[in-house]
Amino acid sequence: MDIRFRNESFTDKLFTIVNALFITVLFISVLYPIIYIVSASFSDSQAVVSGEVWLWPVRPSLEGYTAVLDYKMVWTGFKNSVIYTVAGTAVNVAMTVLAAYPLSRKDFYGKNVFMFLFMFTTMFTGGLIPNYLLVRELHMLDTVWSMIIPTALTVWNVIIARTYFQMSIPDELLEAAQLDGCNDFQFVWKIVIRLSGPILAVITLYYAAANWNQYFNAMIYLKSQHMYPLQLVLKDILVKNDVDVAMLSGDPMDAARREALKTLLKYSLIVISTVPLLVVYPFVQKYLVKGVMIGSLKG
Repeated sequence: MDIRFRNESFTDKLFTIVNALFITVLFISVLYPIIYIVSASFSDSQAVVSGEVWLWPVRPSLEGYTAVLDYKMVWTGFKNSVIYTVAGTAVNVAMTVLAAYPLSRKDFYGKNVFMFLFMFTTMFTGGLIPNYLLVRELHMLDTVWSMIIPTALTVWNVIIARTYFQMSIPDELLEAAQLDGCNDFQFVWKIVIRLSGPILAVITLYYAAANWNQYFNAMIYLKSQHMYPLQLVLKDILVKNDVDVAMLSGDPMDAARREALKTLLKYSLIVISTVPLLVVYPFVQKYLVKGVMIGSLKG
């Protein structure tokens, strides 16, 4: 590396140095907010409010996490987010496989027409108001289905899965299975799915992350607070500063302390809301490279 760097021209060296400085600044600008939020969540509430925290926790405390656990809306939002994520991801993956596999078959009549219709929706959509009217006419407003059906399928993931099936499932395998009396549904269930672990893991992670972080549809379609997902609860706390101090722990007469807890609650809740995805990611990470690379290749 050093020898190659010495043999480079002045312009190349200058580009490398500027590029390294730019990436370093970009890395710090992304890393610092994460460190600050984690440090603030483990600091004393008065230290956070007074601005003493800038890098490491000040007077370390679990006061913020205790406040989160005592805040009832967090538990309601967490339960709803788990339901929306599990049910929504199951529907997403099933719909994606059912759409992608036929499109990967050479003998599927009219697959170019269906593919055009899929691609058309990526460029032209009805917009927010028609979507809202459609959900309302289907009587899905303020129901679990409003969080699942409108986002049941992502065309980009269908394309990735279709390409993976084309590259990984040979036609000879289908012919051999048909000779043994296997129909299309049995072939998909018993062979295609079992040979497609990497791509299924990738699209499951994509959909699960999208469902877990989904708050816009919840904001539009849900009216009842007991239906709110965790991200919408977090949005109300961060943007609207809408925290019911009566739900916070601590001495009711200590108003200043409870106001400080409102600020600390934000940082602790941000950390807690990201934990589920951080826990799941290591189990899926080993499939990411293989699944995405094969799925992204042009078939």
